[in-house]
Amino acid sequence: MASRSPKGRGPRRESSRRAPGARNAAPKRGKAPQDKGLGGEQVEGRQAVRELLIAQRRKVREIWMANDIDPAPIIEDIAQLAHAARVQIMEVARKRLEERARSEAPQGIIAFAAPIPEAPFADMLRPSNGVAPFLVAVDGVTDPGNLGAVLRCCDGAGVTGVVLPRHRAVHVTPTVAKASAGAVEHVPMALVSGLPTAITAMRDKGIWVVGLDDKGKSTLFDIAKLATEGICMVLGAEGAGVSRLVRERCDEVVSIPMLGQVSSLNVSAAAALATYEVARARLTRGA
Repeated sequence: MASRSPKGRGPRRESSRRAPGARNAAPKRGKAPQDKGLGGEQVEGRQAVRELLIAQRRKVREIWMANDIDPAPIIEDIAQLAHAARVQIMEVARKRLEERARSEAPQGIIAFAAPIPEAPFADMLRPSNGVAPFLVAVDGVTDPGNLGAVLRCCDGAGVTGVVLPRHRAVHVTPTVAKASAGAVEHVPMALVSGLPTAITAMRDKGIWVVGLDDKGKSTLFDIAKLATEGICMVLGAEGAGVSRLVRERCDEVVSIPMLGQVSSLNVSAAAALATYEVARARLTRGA
């Protein structure tokens, strides 16, 4: 095994000794972390690894790069960012790298890092720099690709925090990080023991809680009057939607008008519409 030079111009000889923590940081495919935290120790894909290094939010132990990877500007960026952060890049055989991968297409690169830090839920309920909370709560989403896409929407729309159930929901896997295009490094995420209790806490702090469900009597386009205050949009799981108990705790339940033959949207598409409807209302008020 050899380390890529800082400028990405090829390998140079290194000791065969691994970087501290690298052995434990690379679980085999399909092995999920055993703790109940957010996860995120293994990051796969070029954009996800690049954002990991840019964010400087957590310690990066080591980066593996396939020894036959094609040159590209983003690879040069990763090499330079890693050098600046004093993170070792190890060239490995592509077969070995793919055996360690836990997503379908790691794009020839894997990073091993400390877990993503949890944001304190109580902090999310307070205004930040004069901006009222803009939260998204995810009710039982188990598909990693969907959660990653939801987080990417949240980052783009300016969501100030995402609330995830600690149990019976996917957290940050390599697929989530890759699908989010690195948004997992920038969006604050809090884990809660139960969404119904968390919703009660939000309402006690004056935050409007709006569930997105096809059974809603109002539509998404009716929330502008709430969007400029503290607001949390609740997104339901694939197929099942928002659970009954969660729906009953919401201040409002709204639907997305479906004008064609299909009755519903994927949760990530719904997230894009919901978060940008809030962003539109806030931008319009500030104009």
